[in-house]
Amino acid sequence: MVYLIGAGPGDAGLLTVKAKEILEAAEVVIYDKLADEKILSYASANSEKIYVGKSAGNHTLTQDEINKLLVEKSAGKNFVIRLKGGDPFVFGRGGEEAIFLRENKIDFEIVPGVTSAVAVPAYAGIPVTHRGIATSFAVITGHEDPNKIESSINWSKISTGADTLIFLMGMANLPKITAKLIENGRDKKTPAAVIQQGTKSAQKVLITTLENAAADVEKNKFKPPAILIVGEVVNLREKLKWFDNKILFGKKILVTRTRAQASKLTKKLEHLGADVIEFPTIKISPPSDNFQSLDEAIKKMAGWSDGQINSDSCRSVDLSICRSNFDWIIFTSANGVEKFFERLKKFKLDARIFSNAKVAVIGSATAEKLSEHGILADLIPEEFRAESLIESLKDKVDGKKILIARAEVAREILPSELKKFGAEVTIAHAYKTVPAAENSIAIESVDLITFTSSSTVENFVAAVGEKFLSKAKTAAIGPITAETLKKFGVDADIVAEKFTIDGLVDAIKNFYEGR
Repeated sequence: MVYLIGAGPGDAGLLTVKAKEILEAAEVVIYDKLADEKILSYASANSEKIYVGKSAGNHTLTQDEINKLLVEKSAGKNFVIRLKGGDPFVFGRGGEEAIFLRENKIDFEIVPGVTSAVAVPAYAGIPVTHRGIATSFAVITGHEDPNKIESSINWSKISTGADTLIFLMGMANLPKITAKLIENGRDKKTPAAVIQQGTKSAQKVLITTLENAAADVEKNKFKPPAILIVGEVVNLREKLKWFDNKILFGKKILVTRTRAQASKLTKKLEHLGADVIEFPTIKISPPSDNFQSLDEAIKKMAGWSDGQINSDSCRSVDLSICRSNFDWIIFTSANGVEKFFERLKKFKLDARIFSNAKVAVIGSATAEKLSEHGILADLIPEEFRAESLIESLKDKVDGKKILIARAEVAREILPSELKKFGAEVTIAHAYKTVPAAENSIAIESVDLITFTSSSTVENFVAAVGEKFLSKAKTAAIGPITAETLKKFGVDADIVAEKFTIDGLVDAIKNFYEGR
């Protein structure tokens, strides 16, 4: 089976649900040059990915070679995807590929994509139809030279035959296209728009007229990918523009969070119009002791002895016999919670292990992750930092046994201060952060770099050097992270008042609104 899938016009959020589900299960992905490479991240890491993109004067493979590749790969694999920008049946040569597959007795399915012909004008605030203004539209290839002897475009009919004309892939031929339309009866004063990088945060919109479009494009140095739209609907842009009104529109923001954790921050920033680049500086790995300290703590909580399950263990539904050896369990991050429960699952244990212990966390994100596992935190300090948690616990821990499940490398202030208040503290290493693999993303033109922990700062500097910190504004999730930036000679431009992802996003939003 071969799926011919449209990837949409650029914004990865416009990929259809069906396309994403199929992409996640694919064994082979044969793809064109995509407007957003994030779409490829939905494919399994184990899938074979083959680039066959084309650009002017540079074809990785000819169309015939692509057709043969589809047949070859589908013969050896059951699940092949042909991924195209936009829609496969709108100047995507999807019909040609489908016919070739049918001729070779290979089943196929078409998964339509959102076409740039409609989506790009929409993101510019230009509807292709509007009551009382336009009741028809035509989508025309701009790739064909209008002056060739035998044109497949009926210029005498198309020029005035539809209210709105949308030309795709027409930047190289723009002077000839506009001249041909005027020559065939379209009023030279007709409103026109050229939209570059449509649906992306880098989107640019040029409002002009049919007679001036080519000169204005050259003057403003517009480049492909771009579309030309001609018609009275262009005048609606001032009333309907919405995308480029977003507070972070046009801002390129670098997110240094781990790849697994970046999505929440990325989505929130993209929702505000930002062009987000994920640049993971750290990844979460097992601790050096391979969870030994964490496993021992869990066994202690469960009432196990010598690694054996007792009849009186916390697997019993009778919680009265479940007596944890800890009075307080402290989690300092959502990662610590996640790894703790992964180890519980390994031992076939569950939340009953917390039956007689109180739980404290640093931060609402950690509390939220804990609640996903059925545990509500007994204590969340007002400020999401160790110092505030210490202040909240100082009168509650004398003579108490405390377990801290945290990263292998962490600030020592929490266990140190709790011991001063008379607590018996056990530290269990739930994970460690290590530098991510080398990242090749260009960061020269970034407007803002976000940091969500001290380790993201340190590993960013280790990966690319201190000089890049001064090339863009910086945003820190809290004062501890800001202090780490200061160690490298940088005063954070933005410091969140609430030390969470939502708090960081709010601080970034307020910063740019204030400008």
